[in-house]
Amino acid sequence: MRSGKLITRLDRYMFRQVLLALIAVTGGLTALVWLIQSLRFVELVVNHGLSLVVFVELTGLLIPSFIAVILPITTFVVVQFVYQRLAGDREITVMRATGLSPFALSRPALAVALLAVVCGFALTLWIVPASLTSFREFQWEIRNRMAAFLLQEGVFTQISPDLTVYVRSRDPDGTLRGILVDDGRDKTAHATILSEVGRLIEGPNGPRVLLVNGSRQEIDRQSGRLNVLTFGQNELDLADTQATSGERLRDMTEMSLNELLHPPMSNPRDVSKWIAEGHKRLTTPLTAISYALIALFAVLSGTFRRHGSFVRPLVAVAAMVALLAFGLAMDNLAARNNAMLPMMWVQALAPGMICGWVMFGQQWLDSRRQPVAAQLSA
Repeated sequence: MRSGKLITRLDRYMFRQVLLALIAVTGGLTALVWLIQSLRFVELVVNHGLSLVVFVELTGLLIPSFIAVILPITTFVVVQFVYQRLAGDREITVMRATGLSPFALSRPALAVALLAVVCGFALTLWIVPASLTSFREFQWEIRNRMAAFLLQEGVFTQISPDLTVYVRSRDPDGTLRGILVDDGRDKTAHATILSEVGRLIEGPNGPRVLLVNGSRQEIDRQSGRLNVLTFGQNELDLADTQATSGERLRDMTEMSLNELLHPPMSNPRDVSKWIAEGHKRLTTPLTAISYALIALFAVLSGTFRRHGSFVRPLVAVAAMVALLAFGLAMDNLAARNNAMLPMMWVQALAPGMICGWVMFGQQWLDSRRQPVAAQLSA
């Protein structure tokens, strides 16, 4: 009874250390990756005048995708670090002296790894596609509808790659003065529009600007002459007509697992990519348990040394780097040729199975032989 209570306390003690470290490391790395990636969207704040709240809300939708990618890696790092520290503090030595087997020592880490696998499946199958859908819809809305209402005085605002608007001043009632529009959305008729006065209005496809007393200048492609058309009043659509016409096209990362594994045959060239993405969502979370077993193998296997060893952890890190590189290569190859799909599963499961068999296989065989030996002796 006391032995059972001791094992339960040790399990809780080690489980708590690994779990808290996993949460801390994953949260820290996620924040770092978010900070780096969010720099790509600073342009929306600088040029379009978005508020900090909108910026954080937009980039925050990318956080689940970051966690899904780094969670298996942080699982390896945390298990390796915690168990290496326990070995360095002689705690593993004491636990071994009480008769705990390698499997008993590994149970807390494996429990945390299984929890990471469950979280990984929840992220890749549901949370990440939903968050990326919201992110792209929000980004599309900002670029094609909201940005025009954020025109700043004395600033060349690039509403889309082919549309730039300059406003000299804005009156308190919303009247725009000194307007210049560089409109290259029509490749056959690149125009520069000047207007003395204007006002933003809402159109069926998004924002429009009503221009008063202005001119439209175009270069005739055939003759090279400058054509100038003056007008008393004109309306210009500031939304990206190509982007706002019809539905927004969804990216592959927004699709559900069923859509990926059963892609439409409208574009045969993308079928292999969709199927490979579906298998990637199924295999990526499983790597957490494999990486945890690699870390456990580095600390608990081989000849036991009281003062520990740094050779096996370094080998484990090198093996992890190699597995990550191999996984990226298999993802790319499988996207081109679905005949390589089994290699994605091999990369996700085989390393953990090999390490688990080397560490626990003999113990499992012995446990199977004991009942047989007892029956024969009886």
